[in-house]
Amino acid sequence: MTEGEQAVRAPRPLAELPDVYAFLEEVRLRPGMWVRSGSLGHLDSLLLGYQVALAVHGVEEPCAFWSPEGTTPFADWLCTRPGMPDESSLTWSAEIERAAERAGRPALEMFFDLLDEFRAEAARGVSP
Repeated sequence: MTEGEQAVRAPRPLAELPDVYAFLEEVRLRPGMWVRSGSLGHLDSLLLGYQVALAVHGVEEPCAFWSPEGTTPFADWLCTRPGMPDESSLTWSAEIERAAERAGRPALEMFFDLLDEFRAEAARGVSP
């Protein structure tokens, strides 16, 4: 989503969001409302809460960002990206924050760039 599209589109009510990716687009639209200080650790916690709420209400939705087993599709994919470690005991959010600091970029901006890339590859059927 370009900056122009972000400025034009109004936020949607949460009840209208079909999945986690639609929710993340709302976060992208108004990050200060959802993610304190641009911290990916806070976003990671928010996504965990999202997953817990789904489980509590018996809603099945695949989640690329959290798994009780510890590995996630997004974290596995992230390890294949240039500049990221092949394996890590850190969360995907911590690895992106480290990479963003090295690159001199805002971590949230880097996350959304990576998310766009992840989703594009998933849509093409490319797997890590």
